Amino acid sequence: MSQATFDDDDLFGEAAAETREEVETHLEAARDELPDPEAVWETEAENVLGVLNGLKSAMDAGDAADHLRQARKAFVLGERADAFEDADDLEAAIDDLAELIEDLESAAADVGDLTGTVPAIRGTLQDAHEAADSGDGAEAEDTEEGSETDADAETEAEAE
Repeated sequence: MSQATFDDDDLFGEAAAETREEVETHLEAARDELPDPEAVWETEAENVLGVLNGLKSAMDAGDAADHLRQARKAFVLGERADAFEDADDLEAAIDDLAELIEDLESAAADVGDLTGTVPAIRGTLQDAHEAADSGDGAEAEDTEEGSETDADAETEAEAE
């Protein structure tokens, strides 16, 4: 039976290696869910709203946050159990990925705000231009009428 039994240190070492591997696997899965950099940078849209909608879709981190959460959970478990000899690299990778996902989510929210704001601004600008055009037309008519009235008065004065 002594050959079949494991001592606690061997089991703990094995569990620590599995925990580290689980953290790394979830970190890799989270990175795989991140958007393609070219999808965020390049666009094929006919107008600003199309660009914004495309950008918002391109910034979707998918399940990256869920994988990051699983990585963090395994990391915390391993760290509290003092299972890692050197966990600084894992902690740094988790922190970097968390910051990137947070930046993506924040930027996507900003783009979402613009998606609502830009059409509203366009509509307001269209209304302003229409008002200006109709105001310019009225002033032009007034000027033309004023010129006609002045010309009529001059004609009448000359006739007298």
